[in-house]
Amino acid sequence: MTRFLFFFSFLFLGGIFPSGSVASAQDLGGWTTGAPMWTERSEVAVAALGGKIYAVGGFGGQNELEIYDPTQDRWGRGAPVPGPVHHAAAVGLNGKLYVIGGYSGWWSPADTFYEYDPAGDRWRILPPMPTARGALAAAVIGGKIHVIGGAGDGRRNTPAHEVYDPATGKWSARAPIPTPRDHLAAVAAGGRLYAVGGRIDGSYARNLSANEVYDPVTDRWRALASLPTARSGIAAAVLDGRIFVFGGESTSGTFDEAESYDPKNGGWRAHARMPTARHGLGAAVVAGRIYVISGGRTPGGSASALNEIFTP
Repeated sequence: MTRFLFFFSFLFLGGIFPSGSVASAQDLGGWTTGAPMWTERSEVAVAALGGKIYAVGGFGGQNELEIYDPTQDRWGRGAPVPGPVHHAAAVGLNGKLYVIGGYSGWWSPADTFYEYDPAGDRWRILPPMPTARGALAAAVIGGKIHVIGGAGDGRRNTPAHEVYDPATGKWSARAPIPTPRDHLAAVAAGGRLYAVGGRIDGSYARNLSANEVYDPVTDRWRALASLPTARSGIAAAVLDGRIFVFGGESTSGTFDEAESYDPKNGGWRAHARMPTARHGLGAAVVAGRIYVISGGRTPGGSASALNEIFTP
């Protein structure tokens, strides 16, 4: 019996299967639950900064800033956002939190650009983004903020790729994203910008599996292996060099998928499913864990205060 169990374990863990054909127990990872946010929200902007996680705006709290301390498993509040916003993007850089674009009011594309200083609990209004848009994505490469995609007036997609340099305080244009889309995710890994998933013109009946990478040295984009599950309203984060993609929505419901892409070998891998399927969520990495925050359980305007933690 002992020999049989050992042989079965050997098979399951990939001992005789080709690489990538089956996920091992380690590949699947696991989920735990953290303290919920104070406010149920969706379409939030989430970023990590200085070991804490910042959740900004969104349906249910368009002026709200909530701050999570993973070491104490506790949420607090920061100064209100200068203007109400949802479907914005957020990044942390040089000790500051930056919140870019989104929609103000109901569906008015915003060009707003805010900087938050945690040390002083103060906001500052910065030069507006050249292209007003919501449901966009942003990531930091080489000390600069790259903002891609989204939708402008009439919920029409823009291919805009604009970069803000904090050293000069100026915006500049870069090569447009090849597949214009909104409700996508963007991350930086290995000095490159990755744009994953999304939808066409705001319709989650037109979800995409697009996966494209941008090289800032050559100012060029190229297509990569497609996201296995076409979806939008997703969140993404980078841990140990892998790009993890969570959640999303479609006409048939919300997604609980957790899939990751390895830029080194160009392959995708499935992981343990999220405890709660949702969209319009955010993800951030602190100390080797990915915190998947907020989001709606059903397509459209639903919301939650969820804080589910993934450990690969």
